Amino acid sequence: MHSLLFWFTAALLPFAHGAGVTGSASGAAHGVTGGGSASPVTPSTTAELVSYLTDSSPRVILITKTFDFRGTLGTTTATGCVPTSNTCGSSGQNAINANGWCGSAPATTVKYDNAGTTPIQVKSNKSIVGVGSAGVIIGRGLYLSGVSNIIIQNVHITNLNPSLIWGGDAITLVGTDLIWIDHCKFSLIGRQMLVTGYNAAGRLTISNNEFDGQTSWSATCNGQHHWTMLFYGAADYVTLANNYIHHCSGRAPKVGGSSGDAITMHAVNNYFYNVAGHDFDIGVGAAVLLEGNYFQSVTTPITAASSSAGGSIFTTASGTESTCTAYLGRACVANAVSSSGAFPGYGTTAFLATIKTKESGYVPAAIAASSVPAYVVAHAGIGKL
Repeated sequence: MHSLLFWFTAALLPFAHGAGVTGSASGAAHGVTGGGSASPVTPSTTAELVSYLTDSSPRVILITKTFDFRGTLGTTTATGCVPTSNTCGSSGQNAINANGWCGSAPATTVKYDNAGTTPIQVKSNKSIVGVGSAGVIIGRGLYLSGVSNIIIQNVHITNLNPSLIWGGDAITLVGTDLIWIDHCKFSLIGRQMLVTGYNAAGRLTISNNEFDGQTSWSATCNGQHHWTMLFYGAADYVTLANNYIHHCSGRAPKVGGSSGDAITMHAVNNYFYNVAGHDFDIGVGAAVLLEGNYFQSVTTPITAASSSAGGSIFTTASGTESTCTAYLGRACVANAVSSSGAFPGYGTTAFLATIKTKESGYVPAAIAASSVPAYVVAHAGIGKL
């Protein structure tokens, strides 16, 4: 028995000591190191995971199992509301009355898990890395405020009060810098899968993730999640690359639109599939480069309001690909649309100089849009490092 235990422990040692972040960030968050060379730690309880995430030490935190936070902070029963969007009863989303959001909407009783509305306050210099396909966090999100140098890789965050608007956000960034979110999956989230606050979110790379909007509680009553990604911020520099965004009905993503916003985004080689609503909703304060993306079965790739909302957009219309060479060091790649709504052409270029500055030397490679669906589905999400 002792010899068997010794063999099993010895067999795991190379795996444990060699574990950690795979690859490095391209785009805006290049140079992020997270926990760096810190010895990996492997939490075994929810309390231990929270302790590692919230302490001041640089950490490489290996997520080797499912951490289920539901019930750990109790539940709340309160008066919420039935918003006008919920025309389908139990198949829609009712709402928690967060900050008086419900207004005069019809009242209803809501019960929610407190962990979903109480995210974990992650400190600087952390690498949070799932092992294989085992790294799952259920019922509680991550809140990054006033921190920097964080890597979140290969982790599935799911089941944050999905039946309720304001039930919880998967990842929130407020006043951050150098954040890399890579090969993660987001599903069954009450509110935003990813959101930046009004303060600067700084340099942020979002790569190879799966945003899975399939839900039994849809704010748009069509089985799809509406609150996908929301980018507000006073100084956000975002690289959105090689992500799989599917079965979402809106904010996929919403960029800008609030007073004081200043968001520059480079969206490249993302695969948008089966979106019965809109993907890009671009408002004042936003500047977005779209290249090499593939939109399949998307009702509205870019909202009509984006054309006059005060943002800046370059959509790499046919014949304009070489415009990017002076900024990216390569030509841009045209986007592709299949069984989708119209994809308008916009040609504002002044903001490309900002992308050049923030991504210099680390511009993501781009493949032809026609190759994006197969590539992204094969590589995006957990268990695919």
